[in-house]
Amino acid sequence: MGPPILDRVRRLSGVFNQEQMELTGPTYHRPPSRPGRAARARRASPRRRRATLLTTFAMLGLAAGTAQASTLVIEGAGDGHGVGMSQDGALGYAQHGFSYSQILSHYYTATTLGQGPARTVVRVLVGGRVRRVPLERYVRGVVAAEMPSSWPLAALEAQAVASRTYALTAHAGGSRFDVYSDTRSQVYRGVAAETSATNAAVLATAGQIVLYAGKPAITYFFASSGGMTEDVQNAWPGAEPEPWLLGVADPYDAGPSSKWKLSLSFGAAGRMLAGLYRGSFRGIEVLGRGVSPRILSARVLGSRGATVVDGPELAGRLGLSSTWAYFSVRNGTLITPEPDRSGQSRTHSPVPAASTPVGGQGGVSPVPNQSPASLSLSGGTPSA
Repeated sequence: MGPPILDRVRRLSGVFNQEQMELTGPTYHRPPSRPGRAARARRASPRRRRATLLTTFAMLGLAAGTAQASTLVIEGAGDGHGVGMSQDGALGYAQHGFSYSQILSHYYTATTLGQGPARTVVRVLVGGRVRRVPLERYVRGVVAAEMPSSWPLAALEAQAVASRTYALTAHAGGSRFDVYSDTRSQVYRGVAAETSATNAAVLATAGQIVLYAGKPAITYFFASSGGMTEDVQNAWPGAEPEPWLLGVADPYDAGPSSKWKLSLSFGAAGRMLAGLYRGSFRGIEVLGRGVSPRILSARVLGSRGATVVDGPELAGRLGLSSTWAYFSVRNGTLITPEPDRSGQSRTHSPVPAASTPVGGQGGVSPVPNQSPASLSLSGGTPSA
């Protein structure tokens, strides 16, 4: 899923206080490629490596003695920041017969499709050097690096439009370049990444971008929503609300990251959260959650003092793939939920039932195949 959440956002300075343009962060939260199951099994994923590390910490903590016998149990959902399009959710919608335009209008509220500027060149930072790549060629080198080519065409087409729009709106490098070639923006692998299926998706959507009120709208995306996406201002403290980046139900996100669970000894958790409490680590109290159950703020409890942290800081410290998390303490066979003042219980499910591509509900476009409007822009990217 790319770097842990804290690593991804720590670039924003301190924790989150840099100018808003940097709040874009990376949109891509998978390993650089998602090959078939056999290949994934051969390669240790970042999450598997984290799991191994967490298991090691837990074993070390348990070996430290009875004072650390309590176990922190964390149950969560999703993989990534939760803003915009869920890739696993897009897969589910495509499998249930939705078109790419319906998928995009579901995840990017009240948007339409338009035609981007002709002859656009994207400035891509690759290995410290800026390469100028024609937009459509750039998108061909991105889609296969972001999404398995075996996925349904509608999912690949949605990814193509999202990636194309992001290239025009990210402005990651200011006046020097537009996008990084890695997870800080979206992964670009050039001609080597291209496949016939992903190229077909790029061709079928040639030039199309996502618009809000007639203007290009930045299109964040991520791996798995766990069942609901999140408002942008809740995902990144300090970010301004954007009317197209609202939390929406995601009933077809059923990928391997949609639900997860891990356990840490109190000793291991305490070491990961060092500096956020005084005395001995005593647990975590959630103070607030977003429109989904993603954590906005929590208190890290110590025997001699506590500290309030935001959700991304907490998830990053603990190596979690998402801020959608609930905490319990296990002592022997007894499991006790940690205090949670958010008002959202762990049985809370924001996901309504959905079965067929019926328009006009949940942000899904009532028009199965939108015809893109015309949009004229000057330069390689629109101004910030």
